[in-house]
Amino acid sequence: MTTGANPGTTGARTGGQLIVDALQANGVERLYCVPGESYLAVLDALVDSGIGVTVCRQEGGAAMMADAWGRLTGQPGVCFVTRGPGATNAAAGLHIARQDSIPMVLFIGQVQRDAREREAFQEVEYRRAFTEFAKWVGEIDDPARIPEFVNRAFSVAQSGRPGPVVLALPEDVLRETVANAPGAIDPNPVAAIHPGQPQLEELAERLARAERPVMILGGTRWNSDAVGQVERFAERAQIPVGCSFRRQMLFDHLHPCYAGDVGIGINPALADEIKNSDLVVLLGGRLSEMPSSGYTLLDVPFPRQPLVHIHPDPAELGRVYRPSLAINADPASFARALSSIDTDPSPTRADRIARMHQSYLDWSTPPQTGPGDVHMGPVIDWLRQRLPADAILTNGAGNYATWVHRYVRFRQFATQAAPASGSMGYGVPAAVAAKQAFPDRTVVAFAGDGCFMMHGQEFATAIQHGLPIVVIVVNNSMYGTIRMHQERDYPGRVSATALTNPDFASLARAYGGHGETVLTTAEFEPAFERAVAADIPAIIEIKLDPEAITPTRTMSQIRGTGVNN
Repeated sequence: MTTGANPGTTGARTGGQLIVDALQANGVERLYCVPGESYLAVLDALVDSGIGVTVCRQEGGAAMMADAWGRLTGQPGVCFVTRGPGATNAAAGLHIARQDSIPMVLFIGQVQRDAREREAFQEVEYRRAFTEFAKWVGEIDDPARIPEFVNRAFSVAQSGRPGPVVLALPEDVLRETVANAPGAIDPNPVAAIHPGQPQLEELAERLARAERPVMILGGTRWNSDAVGQVERFAERAQIPVGCSFRRQMLFDHLHPCYAGDVGIGINPALADEIKNSDLVVLLGGRLSEMPSSGYTLLDVPFPRQPLVHIHPDPAELGRVYRPSLAINADPASFARALSSIDTDPSPTRADRIARMHQSYLDWSTPPQTGPGDVHMGPVIDWLRQRLPADAILTNGAGNYATWVHRYVRFRQFATQAAPASGSMGYGVPAAVAAKQAFPDRTVVAFAGDGCFMMHGQEFATAIQHGLPIVVIVVNNSMYGTIRMHQERDYPGRVSATALTNPDFASLARAYGGHGETVLTTAEFEPAFERAVAADIPAIIEIKLDPEAITPTRTMSQIRGTGVNN
């Protein structure tokens, strides 16, 4: 995405045209939408704009696509939905972007101004309804102010801690004409937040004294250069690095300093290293509930370990954990500044680094057997050898995702799109956006059967737009994560977790895509190769034994240790 002034034409412009002018000025290449009569004037203005329009099948999927665009490119994803039900459907994607700090701008059609406050057809007061879901919620009541509002929306979405912004667009504002519209709209600059020199010097002193330091990477406002700069610093400083939950693309997993992912299901050895560290450097992330393993890695609010917290939003510094050193800086700017830090690590750090990396390699080696005829360990093993280093993997939420997070070894930036907020249904919409953002790269979506059925209809969007994504549906005929907890807490008392599913391979063919069904481990490799060779959207259904509920424990084992036994 590039930015620059829109040359436009000085003179009369409708509100819809001004919206599109402002999108062009802010460098928007593509937007996601479900059309509605409330913003027909925008849809008309888009015809001649050159902005790519992806028409989706449900507003939640459209918002998740916008989130994935923002997650992978760093530029705000843009989504348009209609009022009322369209807006509330989109709330799922909005919530993901808010919790995951993803830049996004959601435009919502609104009832006309003279009908406001009457509970008109599909009317919602978005400034009240969506306050918890967005950084800022605005409504444009004067078409002349559209450039101001849109520029502010893009600026807010990207600044500080990034996140979603909502703009409501009354239908009559979009149809109204502004006689003297601006001939050019310049976007607002997004300020980089650089660390201060005294803070860098104090960090250098703390690192020099530390014998057991650890760095944890998370959050957004990263780029590939920043990832490389942190990798080089870690090697120079001999500091082990972990990636926050579902942020694994922030560090090369085969780099000798990589220690593993930090979150639920953490390697116990890594958890012990963090708990016993004499310096934790948290860069970009918040270490919220999931990344902190339920707030067990650091004490709240006063960590036992000295904590250096670097974050682009000053409101996050000290919000949960009191840091020993707080640095208000965005990750990319801070990563550039790391080259100025002189380090002279003790010789003991090299042995510790090697030990922690080996522990990660052991932890991320999948089991080769398990219940049933399909074993996910060899499947993941084969995929991580087969897929190119820049392949993009997406997923939603469910026990199936453990196989991706624990055993896939991510090598490059912008290769992972998964909701840290734990929202189901994300994988397929995210794969659509990933393939449009990076059309030359392989994109593989993982989904459970329950997860796929929440937004699997966006497979039709992939068909319509000619996007050859590969969707791997891990089908165990249940809401697996909930069943696992159910069997643990109420063993043998199954309620509301069993699922009856379609034939997913046949469903893919019905949409016009390629379908495969995998019943044994040996069938996966040729099925995947056929799916890729088809060069159309594909679904590979893996029939997984319900007993294979986790990589290390069967359902029967979990049931046998239930609290009521």
